[in-house]
Amino acid sequence: MIPNWIEQRASITPNRCALTYNNQSWTFEELHQISLQKAAALRAQGIEDNSRVAIYVTSSAELIHLLMGCMQLQVEMVLLNLRLSEAELAYQIDDAQVDAIIIEDHLTSHITNSTRQKILLSQVDGPCDRPLVAQQWQTDHTMTIMYTSGTTGNPKGVRQTVGNHVASATSSLYNSGLIEGDAWICTMPLFHISGFSMLCKSLLHGVRLDLYSSFDVKAVTKQLVEGSATRMSVVSLMLQKIVAQLESDDASVSPRFQMMLAGGGPIPQDYLKRAYRLGIKVTQTYGMTETASQTTTLANEDALRKIGSVGKALLFNEIRIDGAEKAGEIGEICIRGAHITPGYIGKYAQQSSTIDGWLYSGDLGYLDEEGYLYVADRRSDLIISGGENIYPAEIENVLITHPAVIDAGVCGVDDATWGQRPMAFVITEGQIGEQELQKHCERLLARYKLPLAIHIVDTLPRNGASKLMRRKLKELL
Repeated sequence: MIPNWIEQRASITPNRCALTYNNQSWTFEELHQISLQKAAALRAQGIEDNSRVAIYVTSSAELIHLLMGCMQLQVEMVLLNLRLSEAELAYQIDDAQVDAIIIEDHLTSHITNSTRQKILLSQVDGPCDRPLVAQQWQTDHTMTIMYTSGTTGNPKGVRQTVGNHVASATSSLYNSGLIEGDAWICTMPLFHISGFSMLCKSLLHGVRLDLYSSFDVKAVTKQLVEGSATRMSVVSLMLQKIVAQLESDDASVSPRFQMMLAGGGPIPQDYLKRAYRLGIKVTQTYGMTETASQTTTLANEDALRKIGSVGKALLFNEIRIDGAEKAGEIGEICIRGAHITPGYIGKYAQQSSTIDGWLYSGDLGYLDEEGYLYVADRRSDLIISGGENIYPAEIENVLITHPAVIDAGVCGVDDATWGQRPMAFVITEGQIGEQELQKHCERLLARYKLPLAIHIVDTLPRNGASKLMRRKLKELL
């Protein structure tokens, strides 16, 4: 059993600022009272304790109020990705067998073919009697369900328990510590594990969450420069935009800023080096939906010495490389710890999430002589050309070092001679041609790694968390 986070946090630091959004702010006690109001309003709409609801709402203070109301009722929350098609949403809603769907009022046209009860976000409101809520939560109770992006087959509904979220937030705290006035900048969507884990850290660590409905590079860099927040979580594309904005403004970040967690895939080394010159303490991290966020993190003091690594396992977590017998050998990354999902729901409910206690991540990587983890690529994204393994991220890293390239994505395409060949897609600025980019690659890559072609495009396919979806790159052809 674990004490109710919301009740206990409001008791410990009632008057501390907990949340800011659009120039408004709320203390922990104010959020506590709102969460009780939302819990009562949910009951009035027929939502019972321990039921399962789907949530289709944009990141906002109103969403956080709703999530905390659901927590009070110990409702299992299926967090729907706002970027999904109607068919993808229908699959997840049906697979999750939810009791109801809570939809933001202006988004109702996105979900029309479900027979499940629909509740408008505006209906979860109004004065209600203070409800009785549990003061203790079961550690193994499923708090959230998030569907994986589905690199192969249908997406899986991943269960994340109260204990999973506590284990993740605890390991993170042991790694990073706390300072006076700590605050997270949250531009990641709350339906994604990175965004939701920041809400958990806010409640469990007692720190402020500065929430954005979407990534606003100018507003974020303003906070970084003035030092009004201390931590942030980003993916590669966000880091690139922040670095470019700071360079354009001839500015650097405040020394109060403690850490920028960089995850969601390999970060190009060029971005890292430029970020350090601007005073950004980039902390590369590795995690996934099945691990309730972080599993490994590279400590700040090792950032330049081990550039490109995602660090070592956080306290209480374990990692190993399946099949590797010595340092440097690439294999599948396996993870063990209290943050690992107990399993899935729906179509994959009978599939175990672990083998002998280990989660097989589907990611390829290696450990160096000192035990630092390097992620090579998704196993499903691996390109095998003429018997040679080619990792798309390696080619992407090279392309991004060219000053005219803003973003890059690489996938494998079928080839009659070699089996597969890499194909590259880039977003550029200024006048640049494929021939020049190919020459750039020739200087830095082995011949078998050279892209078959380099296509200049306007956008690259990314999911709701801005992670590159390499499997969709071929559609650009």
